[in-house]
Amino acid sequence: MFVASAVNACGGTPASPASSPDDPDPTFTSADWSALRALSPEALPASPLDISNAFSDDPSAAAFGQRLFFDPSFSGPLLDADNDGSTSSLGRPGDTGRVACSGCHVPASGFSDTRSFQLQVSLGAGWGRRRAPSLLDIGQAQMIMWDGRHDALYNQPFGPLESVVEMNSSRLFTAERIFSKYRSTYEAIFAPMPPLDDRSRFPALDATLTGCQPLNSSDPQPACDGTFHGMPGDGAEFDGMTAEDQTAVTRVVVNAGKAIAAYERLLTCGTTPFDAWMHGGTPVSRAAQRGAALFVGPAECVSCHSGPFLSDQKFHNVGLQPVRVQQAFIDANDPGAEGGIAAALADPLNTRGGFSDGDDGRLPQATTSTMLGAFRTPILRCVSSRPSFMHTGQLRTLADVVTFFNVGGSLSGYLGASEIHSLNLSPLAESDLVAFLESLTGAGAEPRLLSSP
Repeated sequence: MFVASAVNACGGTPASPASSPDDPDPTFTSADWSALRALSPEALPASPLDISNAFSDDPSAAAFGQRLFFDPSFSGPLLDADNDGSTSSLGRPGDTGRVACSGCHVPASGFSDTRSFQLQVSLGAGWGRRRAPSLLDIGQAQMIMWDGRHDALYNQPFGPLESVVEMNSSRLFTAERIFSKYRSTYEAIFAPMPPLDDRSRFPALDATLTGCQPLNSSDPQPACDGTFHGMPGDGAEFDGMTAEDQTAVTRVVVNAGKAIAAYERLLTCGTTPFDAWMHGGTPVSRAAQRGAALFVGPAECVSCHSGPFLSDQKFHNVGLQPVRVQQAFIDANDPGAEGGIAAALADPLNTRGGFSDGDDGRLPQATTSTMLGAFRTPILRCVSSRPSFMHTGQLRTLADVVTFFNVGGSLSGYLGASEIHSLNLSPLAESDLVAFLESLTGAGAEPRLLSSP
């Protein structure tokens, strides 16, 4: 047994002051040190090779993707009346060109949503049902989203584009906007674009003719009846187009997704006070040191939050009973990864499909019973900068999260079987775990990545 008040993990400076009943000395076993060092290598790994995206490490593609990430002009009308023109919304009902990736992944907030009302789920064209996750270190993930419904960063943008509550848009409108605004940039990276200004082949769309539309300017109810301009994602904008032209349009948006992915792979939390301590620098607080020992020991956190980014990137059921969020929504009976992986398997844009540049086997062959009610383990680097927690955003502080796991989750009200159990940690141990989690905050993404170039 090692006492951290004598030396830190690498023989550095003493971690004073001396022990007291309310501030005991941190103690570690050799197994603890080994486990902690596995969380903090000498250098944090870069985003791993993504063979599904031949442009994933192309600087020109990343610069283009950065411009697309901050561009709201691909979005259709705002719909929900909670878009009231305040700083919590992106405009007012009927406004177009207001929703960008950066609207719900706020760069100054660790690419989390600190804009939407109550800081839980996000308000785009309408209200979503899950919290927008931070994008810091997203390049470490293969299965994307809380439930794994996308298996690559390049196909994830189709989700918000074709969601009535996010960008309320369509892939044809997106392709036409890229053609009109970014054609030369796109073609310098990818290939010549199809003639998207040829109206004999590609119907002209604008932001008032895409997605789900209000019946008229005074009626807030959308006309989503599946006709030509019906629900986003219904493919109605392709009516009358040849299969070849439809594929060409989709290819443009896929390539835009590959550019955005190249940009997102650059976003990282960076090294943290915890890393500095582990490598002989200034010790973190005594509370954080005790929390570190708990994290890899009795609290069992490292069983899921493993590796340099403190996530096994797998899906786990932690027995979370949904409660009311945003004063309105209860996301009950969410199947989690069981539904998400099924959607990814059926997606023609997945890494096994013709739009992928390679298949590395990341997509499971089928769903399993253990996926019911399971959600992806979040990365914990920079976790303290997030405004709320869990896929619903229903836990508001890190202390709430630690307490939730300490008591063993909810007793009922969720699908599937919970994997966690009560830990019987003391109040001091709970606060020590919070202190450790707070020591995982780095500088965040480079300043040059925080705005449109």
